[in-house]
Amino acid sequence: MPEYWQLKKLKQRRWRERIISNVLRLRTQLRRKIPERTVTETLLIATWNIRDFGATRFNPRKRAKEALFYIAEIISSFDIIAIQEVNRNMKQLEELMDILSYPWTYICTDVTEGSGGNQERMAFIYDRSKVRFRNIAGEIVLPKTHLIDRDKQFARTPFLASFQSGWFRFNLCTVHLYYGSEGSVGLSRRIAEIKGITKILARKAKQDDVSYIVLGDFNIIGPKDKTMEALLTNGFEIPDSIWDMPSTPFSEKHYDQIAFHSEEGKVKFGEKGGIFNFYKSVFRDDEAETFIKKYRRDFEKYGDPQDEERMKDYYLKRWRTWQMSDHLPMWIELEIDFTDDYLNSLK
Repeated sequence: MPEYWQLKKLKQRRWRERIISNVLRLRTQLRRKIPERTVTETLLIATWNIRDFGATRFNPRKRAKEALFYIAEIISSFDIIAIQEVNRNMKQLEELMDILSYPWTYICTDVTEGSGGNQERMAFIYDRSKVRFRNIAGEIVLPKTHLIDRDKQFARTPFLASFQSGWFRFNLCTVHLYYGSEGSVGLSRRIAEIKGITKILARKAKQDDVSYIVLGDFNIIGPKDKTMEALLTNGFEIPDSIWDMPSTPFSEKHYDQIAFHSEEGKVKFGEKGGIFNFYKSVFRDDEAETFIKKYRRDFEKYGDPQDEERMKDYYLKRWRTWQMSDHLPMWIELEIDFTDDYLNSLK
């Protein structure tokens, strides 16, 4: 459970009470939408692009402390989660880990240099009492024969790490692939990056006796689009429980995905998986007036302050996404207790 004693430091009683009420509302929603974590039977894996996490280059203000409490509560509902858009400055990530506390820990990449890298890192945050890091980690670098458009590496280098939970050994690769506007030359690069990562991971999967899971922000347009077609090449599959699920709160984009490459029987999908829409509990539509009043300077400086209705529209579509995100976490439940299978194999 997150370290909520830190809420005592909030001096304004009414503001503190509002945040506590929101945490309670969020916990209720999480219990309703996401299965309870187990010790040995199941594994809950998630991915979440947390918008510009730790940066202030584009957002109107630093992420409020209350947002970190909400983010921590969401993360603690899973066993391991891949995070994209972690900034060069890791102070906010450390604040988040301080709230999560023991036994939570993380593994993080270095920043991908260059304009395409956008000063971003990627991270795995996991509960070490449930998930064990198997001491293998690295960034995926394409060989010359696999370069994007013959001469390019990934804009943001994919990150792979090896883990084990119970009987289940798995290599997790998180990505934040090139965007490239629809209808532009950049779109072909987006598709090439998706094909590139599946091709190299499929080759690794054939060499290793372990399941490969690739997850993150692929910038997939939709389930019938060429971008999804590219993801499903080279033997990768997406579980039915998360198929055709948009991962953006205000549009029907399927940017985020979790795909698997494994020998038959090595991965057992649970019955549940999905998207979690936290805006039903925190930074809700009906809180617009509260935040406009408290952070009015933000709305006057960055929004369209001609009238209250436009300020509310800015809150709904822009301002709160810098506090939480413009992506929703995607998750999947796996069955990881293979005891019966093992015993039967000994007969």
